[in-house]
Amino acid sequence: MDKHHPTIGLPRAMLYYRYRTLWQTFFRELEIPVVTSPLTDRSILEQGTALAIDEACLSLKIYLGHVAALVRKCDYILIPRISSFGHHRNMCTRFEALPDLTQTVFRDSGQKFLTYDVDELSKHSEEAAFLDLGRSVGCPPKAVKRAYQRAKKAELAQHKAEVQAQEALFRQEGLKILIAAHSYVAEDPCMGKPVTDYLRGAGVLPLRADLVDREGALKRSRDLSPTCKWEINREILGGIVQHRADVDGMILLSAFPCGPDAMVNELILRRVKGIPILNLVLDSQSGAAGVETRLESFIDIIRFKEGLL
Repeated sequence: MDKHHPTIGLPRAMLYYRYRTLWQTFFRELEIPVVTSPLTDRSILEQGTALAIDEACLSLKIYLGHVAALVRKCDYILIPRISSFGHHRNMCTRFEALPDLTQTVFRDSGQKFLTYDVDELSKHSEEAAFLDLGRSVGCPPKAVKRAYQRAKKAELAQHKAEVQAQEALFRQEGLKILIAAHSYVAEDPCMGKPVTDYLRGAGVLPLRADLVDREGALKRSRDLSPTCKWEINREILGGIVQHRADVDGMILLSAFPCGPDAMVNELILRRVKGIPILNLVLDSQSGAAGVETRLESFIDIIRFKEGLL
């Protein structure tokens, strides 16, 4: 490796919440320093909104704000292209186009970008993508392969620990609400975090439909839709199938105007019966008061149904 280790910037948005352990461990094993953008706040949202077209989803606007926060603070910003994991295991097209879109938006910034390409339908695996990524920053192939293997092991262990921690919560007493949302919506401080914070403050235990064994969830998702092709949405569907009998209500939490979520959430509303469901779509104009009013009403409906009011 060159004496100068390039600094890699990680935007704290979109797939960061799914792959942060994989990315951070991979670069740490290669002794490559990493810098992460700060937590989402109003200024990041506003900057991203100014950079995006009006039709862009809220998640993408926030992502561009995080990229802007990293410009000139690192040698490279990592923006992966993740297309598919196999038949009927596609990612949203935004993740396929993300490197090209971002580099176009920041074409005059002088910032360098780094990417890797995962597309199982084109016979390009995640491991092969990471081997290419490591070589592109001048690391020896053996070291890159070892770094990927350790990073993948760490990622799987982290997800397993998160799933086990949540499974323990299902055994607790009290009102439980299942949140069906992408991790980058559920965990973002400007999107899902205020929702889960409000629920906890109201004495409700919020649980996540996406925190499940992923392979098992993909199989269970067929009970609700045998044709849904989006990987993360299928995992969420599988989580709903697994846990809908364990909760008192469900919130479909999405960022406007997410196409896959709009279709899949409509499917859920039509096919999941016997449980109160709130369809909550967030956009850059969503005010805290309006969201809290809807949450308060939804909790009251559940408590009335359970005979608690």
